[in-house]
Amino acid sequence: MDLVIRGARVVDGTGGPSYTADVGVHEGRIAEIGRIRSGGRHTVDAYGLALAPGFVDMHAHSDLALLRDPDHSAKAAQGVTLEVLGQDGLSYAPVDDRTLAEVRAAITGWNGAGEDVEFDWRDVGGYLDRLDRSGIAVNAAYLVPQGTVRAYVLGWGDRAATPAELDRMRTLVAEGLAQGAVGMSSGLTYTPGMYASGAELTELCRVVASYGGYYCPHHRSYGRGAQAAYAEMVALAREAGCALHLAHATMNFPENEGRAGELLSLLDRALADGADISLDSYPYTPGCTTLVALLPGWANEGGPQAVLARLRDDAEAERIRYALEVTGSDGCHGVPVDWATIEIAGTADPALGAYAGTRLRNWEGARRLLLADRLGPTILQHVGHEENVRAIMRHRAHTGGSDGILQGAKPHPRAYGTFPHYLGHYVRELGVLSLEECVAHLAGRPAARLRLPDRGLVRTGYRADLVLFDPDTVAAGSTYENPRVLPAGIPHVLIDGRFVMRDGRRTDVLAGRSVRRAPYRGR
Repeated sequence: MDLVIRGARVVDGTGGPSYTADVGVHEGRIAEIGRIRSGGRHTVDAYGLALAPGFVDMHAHSDLALLRDPDHSAKAAQGVTLEVLGQDGLSYAPVDDRTLAEVRAAITGWNGAGEDVEFDWRDVGGYLDRLDRSGIAVNAAYLVPQGTVRAYVLGWGDRAATPAELDRMRTLVAEGLAQGAVGMSSGLTYTPGMYASGAELTELCRVVASYGGYYCPHHRSYGRGAQAAYAEMVALAREAGCALHLAHATMNFPENEGRAGELLSLLDRALADGADISLDSYPYTPGCTTLVALLPGWANEGGPQAVLARLRDDAEAERIRYALEVTGSDGCHGVPVDWATIEIAGTADPALGAYAGTRLRNWEGARRLLLADRLGPTILQHVGHEENVRAIMRHRAHTGGSDGILQGAKPHPRAYGTFPHYLGHYVRELGVLSLEECVAHLAGRPAARLRLPDRGLVRTGYRADLVLFDPDTVAAGSTYENPRVLPAGIPHVLIDGRFVMRDGRRTDVLAGRSVRRAPYRGR
């Protein structure tokens, strides 16, 4: 036996009762659970600690962070052993040279410009291979980003795809899935993904379904029209016969205060009728995105250079202001923007770093900053409701996702704190979930959504992706004022039986690998 963990409270990821046991690990897998009389080459005294399957971040924005930051303590220290990348319809594969340059500019606020990354891939398989060659801190799965696919084939224009273009998009999605992607994502308040019709998305989802993947949309509105936007995604996925996972599922803005029950009723009806639906959420009320994403879709048409040109033009800038402040921009979920809710999280240009933590006062301030930082600012948007957050996390289809953007001087604390915040605040302090239920939400249920046959549970024969934490002290260290603080109460994290965190410190182990979609043999 390579390792024996003695006396742990095993919270196995099923949601069932926890129990006390020793757990033996050999050659990267769980070899024995029970009373283990023999010793191992190494022993961990886990009395007083909970032992759980490693947590799965179902909505991560670490696409470049995993390559540039081998330490990656932001996630490893939380007990995350697997992240799902390629979110919100925009990432770095599949691309050609033109599309790569455009995408890098468009999502600088999410991932940085990437000057310190060698982009030596162009397809999904190449990106996953690069993760494996580089060695990464935690495991990573990938979603084919629908917006990137559309940019590759159609560019950044607001028009319908021709039959030939739709065929080309189908082919790119199929190639990505064949190369190991677990599904497809969309960002339907981001360009160019928002320009796709429901019929176009349905056709792409048929391809996803044929490979056994799932569709993960950031749907068309989390504000005015949120309920209709959720209903569109449910109907679309059911028409395509595709599994559906709703990204950062929440109900925001004043229009939706106290209305989470309407969303959950919609999901319960679909689940009762046989639909395959899950969702993720983060345990905080503010959202986080880029400042440019608030602009109306027409203002973003043509890509980043076209946006900058419109911002420089006084007449076009006035049109944008009117859409934002009066009619409600589709980029701001149909709700007129309240500038007091917009807090700058970071800028691409370090010289503008003093803006971090400040609130925007008006459109002119936002316009000047967008131009000065070349569309780079990220923001926190304080538009959520605590009662909605709690109601959604209780749902039986719920999983955990940080939506953690690691860029900026003051990123959202969810990037460093989501998983311990669930365990410390919502389990121990508030009792919204039991410990056993919460671990199922953070480990067992996500692994089932990803169709991983040997992860997500503490079970003999499963991979030894494990986290040991103290239920009495586990807590997020990150705050809005100091967001890059690591959590407390999580001393040990293992991937394939190797310590990536030991005694609360990051080791130099790079045990992560790409996790690719298993071959699908149909329903």
